[in-house]
Amino acid sequence: MGYRDTYDRWKADPEAYWLEQAEAIDWDIAPTRALFDRGDHIYEWFADASVNTCYNAVDRHVDQGNGKRVAIIHDSPITGSKSTLTYGELQAHVASLAGALVAQGVEKGDRVVIYMPMVPEAVEAMLACARIGAIHSVVFGGFASSELAVRIDDCKPKAIIAASCGVEPSRVVDYKPLLDGAIEQASHKPDTCIILQRGQKPCELNPERDIDWYAAQDGVRPAPCVPVEGNHPAYILYTSGTTGAPKGVVRPTAGHLVALNWTMKNVYNVEPGEVFWAASDVGWVVGHSYICYAPLIAGNTTVVFEGKPVGTPDAGTFWRVIEEHGVASFFTAPTAIRAVKREDPEGEEIKKYDLSSLRALYLAGERADPDTVEWAQEKLGKPVYDHWWQTETGYTIVGNPAGLEALPVKVGSPTVPMPGYDVQILDERGDPLPAGELGAIAIKLPLPPGTLPGLWNAEDRFRKSYLSTFPGYYETGDAGRIDEDGYVWIMARTDDVINVAGHRLSTGAMEEVLAGHPDVAECAVVGVSDELKGQMPVGFLCLTKGVDRPHEEIVSECVTRMREQIGPVAAFKQAVVVDRLPKTRSGKILRATMVKIADGEDFKTPATIDDPAILDEIRTALSGIGYPQS
Repeated sequence: MGYRDTYDRWKADPEAYWLEQAEAIDWDIAPTRALFDRGDHIYEWFADASVNTCYNAVDRHVDQGNGKRVAIIHDSPITGSKSTLTYGELQAHVASLAGALVAQGVEKGDRVVIYMPMVPEAVEAMLACARIGAIHSVVFGGFASSELAVRIDDCKPKAIIAASCGVEPSRVVDYKPLLDGAIEQASHKPDTCIILQRGQKPCELNPERDIDWYAAQDGVRPAPCVPVEGNHPAYILYTSGTTGAPKGVVRPTAGHLVALNWTMKNVYNVEPGEVFWAASDVGWVVGHSYICYAPLIAGNTTVVFEGKPVGTPDAGTFWRVIEEHGVASFFTAPTAIRAVKREDPEGEEIKKYDLSSLRALYLAGERADPDTVEWAQEKLGKPVYDHWWQTETGYTIVGNPAGLEALPVKVGSPTVPMPGYDVQILDERGDPLPAGELGAIAIKLPLPPGTLPGLWNAEDRFRKSYLSTFPGYYETGDAGRIDEDGYVWIMARTDDVINVAGHRLSTGAMEEVLAGHPDVAECAVVGVSDELKGQMPVGFLCLTKGVDRPHEEIVSECVTRMREQIGPVAAFKQAVVVDRLPKTRSGKILRATMVKIADGEDFKTPATIDDPAILDEIRTALSGIGYPQS
């Protein structure tokens, strides 16, 4: 059955469609219904079922006689190490670590924060939580203490699982001082921290709170899988909010299992036993869905890669991994391919490797620009599929369902909505727009299984962020159009969350950091176009009256503050000092106009602007740091 027939079958009877997909999951108590309408646009999927994610991702494969199949390949060009774990070995490791958590008093419903680099133990930690019904919250290792502290205070973990350090091509990142600083800053204090000591930088343990990874497991009973309700949260993952405060996206257990399992064959076109590789980090949603859970649920081999697209050691590292491990389906961010293209424009590195195992390259995380897609298509000689989804959804909203039917690629479009997603383009009043017209992209409720049912302890914020603008719809925060063939085109964000190399970051949070500098009276941060990373933040600083220090010093201090308080992930390197910011008469900063000036785009001076002369001042300031780029 092809795409159109499948989509129509879902639309005709969503209940029957999703119950049928649920048959691929091993349930303790099978669902009798798919959708539960809780009223007022709140929905749950498979809520009357009972199931365990870890059993479906690990134990069932062992029970089915596939214990010797490789579950995880770890490839770390930075440390020069490679290793594999079979499903049988993974089961033993995860049951042991889960037993250690139980021994430390962690129970079903308790939260556990995971703060780890790209090592197999990070996946083991996630699965160990799932095994006992604990709710994990993975925090990206590049975040600073203050960001980690906010998340600790929000989800109140009983335990934290961390590593002593992460490794980058040029340095070792000390995780333990960052963790200690976060716990010190946070009002909530975890009972226990389980620490994986890495040889590159072991750390000192606090004897009152910290316990070594292996010592914690010594002599404990391996924990069995604990069945949980279908609507039980599997994890909380924080994503940037426009106000700066992160939003804790909740992932429900049963829907997550059903949806992710569906995607592995239908979207990524892989069969059990084949190697799937998502070059991302477990701290982001791609790492949750497509490094840890989906490949393992479907019985694939997943690659945990600790390296970079270039520099570890060269622009051929992706292609080396694909050849060496026989990768069938490869998923990364456009920014990674741009980095490779920039380093190796002629694709000479590609020619060195046998990529015959690879069926397709998948891109997501930010808009895939046509130049990058076309370059990859030409140099790889493989299909390149852009697809679009969000932290909130956990998997593909719009994509090319190669396992169902490989549809013609229109470069610049992620192709068509997946079953479960009724994607519409709305005007400001919430009325659907005709084909070809630009508007807000919204999804008619209910969202499909596995998508967020809400935010952690923040129902009002959930409604305000996603449901209030267009009643009966989920607001994606993106703008775009649908063409006459039903292809969706994602054009821009409609809020001030910017996308740096596939990482959604709040400009509001960055502005808070800049505003904290004693010499800064007012500021703005906007995302300007960047060939490599998609967007880069640029700061505009209005100084306090009487400050006569060199502007370069102040900018340098602001850059340092950003690194310390948000982390290197912000990629904040440029700021300019200006006398004033362009505003509307009601006092709103005209950020979109500032972006257009920086990007060299034509624009109409907003009718509501207080003083149009300010735009020339912004143009002059930006030219001093090389914008617009030629």
